[in-house]
Formats: sequence, C-alpha cells, structure tokens
Amino acid sequence: MSKRKFWTVGQIDATGVRGPHEKELEDISNAKYSLFLNLNMDVLNDIVTNELGGKIENIGFNEDWAITIEMFPEVDIHMAYSYFGDEFGDGIEAEFKFYFSGKRVCWIPGEDSATFIDIVMDFIERKVKGQEPYEKNYGKKTELMKNVLTQRSEPFSLLKEGDQEKLATFLGAKVSKIENVWRFKKEYFSEIFIEIIWDKNELDIKFSGEKLFKNIDSYHVEFVGIFFLNHILRFITISNMDKALPDICYIMFSRYYSKNIGNWDHRRN
Repeated sequence: MSKRKFWTVGQIDATGVRGPHEKELEDISNAKYSLFLNLNMDVLNDIVTNELGGKIENIGFNEDWAITIEMFPEVDIHMAYSYFGDEFGDGIEAEFKFYFSGKRVCWIPGEDSATFIDIVMDFIERKVKGQEPYEKNYGKKTELMKNVLTQRSEPFSLLKEGDQEKLATFLGAKVSKIENVWRFKKEYFSEIFIEIIWDKNELDIKFSGEKLFKNIDSYHVEFVGIFFLNHILRFITISNMDKALPDICYIMFSRYYSKNIGNWDHRRN
C-alpha cells in the first residue's frame, strides 16, 4: 500500500497567506471539540460507521483518533482529534486538525471542503444529542439551489455517450443515459441519495433515502448536492480541455489546481 500524501486546506487554497478557510476550520474545531471530550468511543464509532459511512483510524499525526470520510473517489477528508487538557491556560482542552488525501483532493476548493466538514460535524452533533434535523423542506428548492442549477447547466451539453463509465468511477455514483436524459445518483453518508438529472438543457436535483429525513437538514443536503454538481463539472472540464469552456467550469477547481495543473488563470466569482 502506497503511503498517503496529506494536504492542508492552506496548501490547497495556495494563497501563500493564512486564508479564510483555515480560520473557518479552526472555528469549527473550537466550536465542536467539547462534544467529544467525554464521548463514548463505541457511540462515536457507531455514528461514524453506520450513519456517516466513514471510519475511525489513526493517520499518523500523533492524534488520539481521526474520522475519515470519502467525499468522492480519491477525495478523502480526515478530522484528527487530539486531547491535551488545558495545558496552555486558554480554556481549550482539545482540538481538531483537518487533513485531505487522495489523488484528486487538491482539485476541490477549500470552500467546498470546509463547508462539507461543517456539515459532517453538525451531523455528528445531532446524532450524539439525539436531535432531528431542523429544516425538512427536501422537495422545495431554495433560491440558492435554483440559481446553482441555472448557472451550471450549460456545460452538461458537452457530455458524450462514452463518458458514462468513466463518470461513474470518477463520481462514485450510478450514471445512466436513456435517450437524451442523463441521471447521476450518489449515496452520501448512509442511505441518503442525491440524484441529478440533465434533460434537454435543464438541470434538476432530487433527494431521497431512508435516513434523509432523520439525519440531515434540507439546507445541508442542498449544499452536498452542489458539491456533487461541482464535481461533475470538474469531469466535464478535464474531458474538454481543447475547447473554450464557460467560466463556471474553471472556478470549480482549487487555486492549487488552477495554478499548477490546469495552467489557467484562477477565476473568481
């Protein structure tokens, strides 16, 4: 087994200075670590394994343990927990450090990764406290989602018949094309399904699954759906590098990818 290469969000953002996503992850650590101070490891393992679809392991940073969850194939997120008591006198007894691994993890912008971590942490907190999701408007799209579907629609016209199998592997999803309708269906966490449909120049998204209503807010699952859409656009982009693509394609990638692999100017919203 080859040794994993671990990235930090700062390396992926590639700004050369401390960026907003590093601060965001530090804030998540400070807000959530206390939940884990006296948490029974069997309870945590059950949540991580059976509800999140992840695993608990050690990744080699002298942490007590780490939660690893796959966002996409070759895109793994690691949440490494360390308890040290109040040895620094600042009232902080433990911390999370966040690492990223996989061949394509440096493709994903820090914004997507940090928000995904925030969603996972909220997911765990609700399960530990036995709380139901607050928002359950799964069948009603927010204005954000309506805009996202409109903005990301055009590149889907570049999909080709031969893309199906490669896309399924890239996404870790089921991909089908019947006549002119493309369907992309992926299981997130455990028994929560997101389906993206491309039909005659129009994108749609649907959410389903046995654990949808009891494990994740409709607002949060929309964000996970956006990350799914973004990854499809990454596939479309790398498969059509010989074409002039809509700007939306290029901003799907991290600054590291844009500067070092894509070799295009990093475009900002």
